[in-house]
Amino acid sequence: MYELDLSEAYCPAQADTPYEERTIEDVLRAQAAERPDALALRELLADGNAGRQWTYAELLVDAERAGRALASRHPAGTRIAIMGGNCPEWVLIQLGAAMAGLVLVTVNPSFLPREVRYVLEQSGAGAVYYQPNVRGSALRPVVDEAAAGLAASDYVIDIEDHGDLFAGENDGELRATEPRDICMIQYTSGTTGFPKGVLLHQHGLIQSNQDLFRRWNITEGKLVMCPFPLFHTAGSAVNVLGCLSQGACLLLVSLFDPVAVAKAIEREKPDVLGGVATMLYAILEAAKATGTDVFSVSTVLSGGAMVPPELNRAAQASFGVPILIVYGQTETSPAITAAWPTDTGAELVETIGQPCSHMEVAILDPATRSVCAVDEQGEICMRGFNQMVGYNDNPQATAETIDEDGWLHTGDLGRMSARGYVRITGRVKEMIIRGGENLFPAEIEAAMIEHPAIAEVAVAGVADEKWGEIVACFMRLAEGHERPGDDDLKTFVRERLSPQKTPAHWIWVTEFPLTGSGKIQKFALAEAFEKGEFAAQAA
Repeated sequence: MYELDLSEAYCPAQADTPYEERTIEDVLRAQAAERPDALALRELLADGNAGRQWTYAELLVDAERAGRALASRHPAGTRIAIMGGNCPEWVLIQLGAAMAGLVLVTVNPSFLPREVRYVLEQSGAGAVYYQPNVRGSALRPVVDEAAAGLAASDYVIDIEDHGDLFAGENDGELRATEPRDICMIQYTSGTTGFPKGVLLHQHGLIQSNQDLFRRWNITEGKLVMCPFPLFHTAGSAVNVLGCLSQGACLLLVSLFDPVAVAKAIEREKPDVLGGVATMLYAILEAAKATGTDVFSVSTVLSGGAMVPPELNRAAQASFGVPILIVYGQTETSPAITAAWPTDTGAELVETIGQPCSHMEVAILDPATRSVCAVDEQGEICMRGFNQMVGYNDNPQATAETIDEDGWLHTGDLGRMSARGYVRITGRVKEMIIRGGENLFPAEIEAAMIEHPAIAEVAVAGVADEKWGEIVACFMRLAEGHERPGDDDLKTFVRERLSPQKTPAHWIWVTEFPLTGSGKIQKFALAEAFEKGEFAAQAA
């Protein structure tokens, strides 16, 4: 960890790792030269059994094939959309596109035709590379409807048909690129409003994710199990490029089934397991129910949402190690802060770690944009090499996010200790204004998740005639527990928070509406509540 004694809530860039601007091709060629026979990629099938695999030398050969085929079809700079689940072809196209000087546009395979069309239009995609079936759904009809009349309809290619995928590989030539060239457009999760296309460059994606793996001691030869979707930066950036940059092996989970994943852990014995909180809960429950041995895992990683202390305790019981959290956004490639393996106590379970290498992180006053005092609440902001270039074709949104001083505003509220550890306290836009008083959902969630009967919790504001907004607490019951009554819950929270922060409504759910990256859609819960879908419980 960094030994810091900050006088204000500002952490200067820490030069604790080597810093080098490289392209994705540079990194792949270096690994293939240094460890050609080392395993780079192994496919884990839907049933958890091992499928195809590639050494670093083989991965380079097939990435070059994909790159030449892509270059034979598309001029330099063309945006090509990819829509599919976790499969090796996805990775080959990601690497090949970078080597062909193209820009990869990632599309959530669960999108409806109108959502896909929005991405294709907004990005200006000139092609769609798709997987025929994902989770039992045929994607070709969705793609055809979405791409009709658009430039993307010129090239609609089934990535599992290798004859089509690699067609033209003898005609195209790889293109030299620069580290700061845009290589990917990732669309934000869309927890509110229309998603925005985030322009990411090669250097930001490589350096930041290599630094993450360095912090977590994930080195060459380590086996990293990835159930994160590749259309999200946690999959295609953290896991694919983190493994590539460090010479690790990516165990790519094709379909997330917790029982199959638990059995695969027992057989493959990975060193590293990542997943959002909902995934880790499911894996732990499956391992417990089936008696599966998962103790090979020495590093457990999570991000995208708060990791409840109860989940951390369960992870330590099952894996023998705590969960290390990473915090970031698509706009930052994606990491901003992360835990260290040496963290303990409150800094491990109550914070999102210290800032990552080579970037500045500060807590700024939302009104004045001045740096806050240590432990004072403000907006979490960062400035550094891994920032997005901007939002695609949206200069207004870009200017609203990156200010004139270069600070990227995350929209998250937080505090920074003198040691540089950051806590999230809420969202600027999720703030609940009850009778003129500002309440922050994260604070209430942190209190309620300590209740043993609550496995997951989400707090949102709902409309009220008297107060303007009031607090609704949505909860998922922990396995083996009975639902506590509303009075018990009120007593529990009042022992921890002041009266005005006590939820007015206690709503039990069996599952939460999630974004493609696993974040709880609080606006969807609030909308469902206001439509009367929880009327029986709210009465």
